Amino acid sequence: MRDRDWLDWDTDGRDWPYRDASCFLEIAGYRWHFQVLGPDGAPCLLLIHGTGSASFSWRNLIPLLETRFKLIVPDLPCHGFTRPTTTPDLSLEGMTTSIRSLLHALEVQPQMIMGHSAGAVIGVSLVSAAQRSLQDPLQGSGHVLGVNGALKPIRGKRVLSPMAKALFANPLSASMFSLLAKSTPLGHNLLTATGSPIDAKGEAIYRQLLGSTGHVRGALGMMASWDLSHLNAMLRRLATPLDLFAAEDDPMVPASSSKKAAGFAQNSSLTLTATGGHLVHECNPEVVEGWISTVVPNGRSNGADAA
Repeated sequence: MRDRDWLDWDTDGRDWPYRDASCFLEIAGYRWHFQVLGPDGAPCLLLIHGTGSASFSWRNLIPLLETRFKLIVPDLPCHGFTRPTTTPDLSLEGMTTSIRSLLHALEVQPQMIMGHSAGAVIGVSLVSAAQRSLQDPLQGSGHVLGVNGALKPIRGKRVLSPMAKALFANPLSASMFSLLAKSTPLGHNLLTATGSPIDAKGEAIYRQLLGSTGHVRGALGMMASWDLSHLNAMLRRLATPLDLFAAEDDPMVPASSSKKAAGFAQNSSLTLTATGGHLVHECNPEVVEGWISTVVPNGRSNGADAA
């Protein structure tokens, strides 16, 4: 893709939340954008955003966590300011492999992983991959936390997956979508569909992302490439604790997704909140932080060593 299809850090990133914490690294087929916050020596927490979002999605939760945790907050492949340097593999397996490579290059070992929506699936996949490897940057991970996790195969996959593949295959689809997001109420309508009241800063960034052809193609590529047919088996084999938090009024990923996942995983818990919508961590960060403090007391995951 052309450079102009991607967001430019010097212009588009001028008002990015926690800009001073941003870093860039070229590895594993991407020029990664990620942020590092919190004290050295604190338990390391990897934050993974969902499809179509970016690292800024954690902007309201970060100030509630950064004094207790060392936070690693990346933009996923082909999302936000992370752009490909080769042909990207946006399948779940491909994204898992690339994130593992990033963590290995950074020489960090997150004790905990928290993911929102599709990010929760990536968290489970990362720990599952680490269970099968003796040399993995996530070997010491002792906890997966999911917020409104999209942890079950999507209903209507036989229709949605081919549709996403067709849209992804046609570069004009992403360009047209981005144009509409810039010139019509489309972006606002999509945010309204999340059921979450988003602050003006967040809405402005979401509209900026939706106006980026590269970012839109990244989101379409995820939807087109993911296969969750083995997810239930992955959950059954998960050896680490899985704690899930879900809003019962989430119109995009129903709370039943988290309920089913908690039933499959052998060491799991589920906490429900009545309101908040799909982006509950953005509009109700104090509620989510309170839940984190309950399932990860004193910043430690079931006694996992932070060293």
